[in-house]
This record gives sequence, structure tokens and C-alpha cells, in this order.
Amino acid sequence: MTVAMMLDAKGHNTVTISQSETLADAATILADRRIGAILAVDENGKMTGILSERDIIKFLAKDGAAALEKQISACMTRNVVTCQRRDTIDAVRTMMGEGRFRHVPVMEDGELAGIISVSDVVKHRMAQVSREAEELKRYIMDGAA
Repeated sequence: MTVAMMLDAKGHNTVTISQSETLADAATILADRRIGAILAVDENGKMTGILSERDIIKFLAKDGAAALEKQISACMTRNVVTCQRRDTIDAVRTMMGEGRFRHVPVMEDGELAGIISVSDVVKHRMAQVSREAEELKRYIMDGAA
């Protein structure tokens, strides 16, 4: 399965926030939307970074409540690892495991096309294992008959 197929099934919606907003603003959006990361964009809507729950916790631990007033641009990950629609889910899963991150923005022709989370990848893998188990059951039953 490719990233394109997964996005077509789950949707292409992405949540973005201006990099000039604060960590408090980002935390509110993450909590309201029940998501684990948000993509930071500049005034032209171009992705400039990603901010995760982990990033917010790191700055809260370091600076206390004052961290909530920091701009996202000071706290986000700037070198964002991305994937493309043509990439396989297995390749994205490997990328996430090796990089130890849980969200991968999907880019197409330099534009944001969606985002894949580790939970999306896990759901895909669980469905794949379930299909394989059913195929094995059918194979065994057909052979026993």
C-alpha cells in the first residue's frame, strides 16, 4: 500500500498553525483536535516545521509555564522528515522507527498533501495481518476439504 492510498482512505486534512503563534495556542489546538502534532507554516502557508506534544513537554520541563508564551518558531523541529504519496507504508514505518518520530508530513510537488501518523501505520499493519490470517485460514480449510 502506498501513502497515496492511505491518504485517500483517511483523508488529506492537515492542521497547521502560524509559526508566530505560541506554544499555548498550539497546545490548545492539539487538545481540541485530539492530535499529537501540528505543522507550522509561514505567512505564505509554506511548511516551516512541526511541533509535537513531546516538543511542548520538553520546553515546559525546561522553562516552566513561561514556555507557553514562546513562539512556535523557537520550539519546532525545522528539519522535518517528509514522505511522498508514492512511498510505501512499509518505507514510512521504517522511517518513523529509525527516526523515532510519530508524524510524517506528505509532500507532493513541494506542497503539503497530508500527514501520516504512527497510529495510521499501525492500523494499516493490523489490517494487513488480519487479511493474511484470513487467507491462511482459507488456504488451510481448502486443503483439508
